[in-house]
Amino acid sequence: MCRNIQIHLIVLAFLSTAPSITLKAQTSKLTLEECYRLAKENYPMIKKLGIITKTADYTIENANKSYLPQISFAGQATYQSQTISFSDVLGSLPISTSLPSLSKDQYKIQGEVDQILYDGGVIHHQKALTKANAELQTQNIETSLYALRQKINTLFFSILLMDAQLKQNQIKKNSLETQVQKAEAALQYGTAYRSNVDELKAEVVNTEMTDTEYSSNRKAYLTMLAVFIGQNISGSSELESPDQELLSSDINRPELKAFDLQKSIYNVQEQQLKSDLLPKVSAFFQGAYGRPTLNIIENKFGPWFITGLRFSWSLESLYTSSNKKSILELNRKAVDTDRETFLFTTKMDLSQQNEDVKKYNELLKQDETVINLRRSVTKSAEAQLANGVITTHEYIQKLNTEHLAAQTMVLHQIQLLQAKYNQKFISGN
Repeated sequence: MCRNIQIHLIVLAFLSTAPSITLKAQTSKLTLEECYRLAKENYPMIKKLGIITKTADYTIENANKSYLPQISFAGQATYQSQTISFSDVLGSLPISTSLPSLSKDQYKIQGEVDQILYDGGVIHHQKALTKANAELQTQNIETSLYALRQKINTLFFSILLMDAQLKQNQIKKNSLETQVQKAEAALQYGTAYRSNVDELKAEVVNTEMTDTEYSSNRKAYLTMLAVFIGQNISGSSELESPDQELLSSDINRPELKAFDLQKSIYNVQEQQLKSDLLPKVSAFFQGAYGRPTLNIIENKFGPWFITGLRFSWSLESLYTSSNKKSILELNRKAVDTDRETFLFTTKMDLSQQNEDVKKYNELLKQDETVINLRRSVTKSAEAQLANGVITTHEYIQKLNTEHLAAQTMVLHQIQLLQAKYNQKFISGN
């Protein structure tokens, strides 16, 4: 009862974190690699990859448009308390003609076209930073998607364990049914008691109950796996046991690439600091209409234009550039520290898995010895039961002991295979 409750809790825990999807038909034999692929394609987070790419494309496109002529318009109408009076200024001269004075109300509407000629690399670095940020975001999602493999491993090998235990349980059931047939035949000839037959039949029912429990657990794991991969897996579906691969000792986790991409962002930001110290040059054209024009003596409405080159050089960044570079260098060191910590933890996990692999290999050798001995004992018990030397209860005890040894070996076989694939997951190979 406690074991069933535990399985149900596992089902609820997995389903609560699994994506909400529509299951598709799945009839072919599933492999572990195929489950990895389907889980990645089905996980909702993968949709963010397209969003990140499109966002980066739009941002870069906007940055490229900064190279195009920039057009702006402005206008103003003003009234001022004083203006220049040329008659007052030139009144002492022997001129009989009256000179104009500027109106106190003045008007201007102006348009300007500005074309960047040299920006010190600002736009170039903006685009580079956008690409670097997009690559880092993409890699972070790839890292999250990679973590799905651990959940798939747990489910996949749990199903394989249930399959192996069901097969072993069937072997025990076949042995018991054979003994039931012998006991019933002996009962007809008066050489056995009804209680012997009933005890053997009761043990057959126990194996059927165990079979029901294993089948229920298998169905629960299949349900969770189906949710993750987005496929409708029937109870009769088979999983293909993966090969025991020879793994490399190198660590190739996606997190390592994310660390490198983070440092590349700081490198681009350092290049931006250099651009801030460079001058900017642009060509411009201003066209306007208003009063007064550039010829202020006329004091009339009219058009005018100004064109030329514009040069600017701000040295404000000189005050903060050194500190900003120091901050970027500290950030890079922090990333290096995170990388070293990650590698240290990963190597520790790999070391643990290596020890598990050695442990299960040794246990399997011991399992073989135990099973051979238990099988010999059971065969002897069968003969003793047939000759009335031992009771049916004693025979069942010996059969159960052999069955337990076989189930233990099955468990160790799956644990060994899972430990090797945990190595593969942890190392990223």
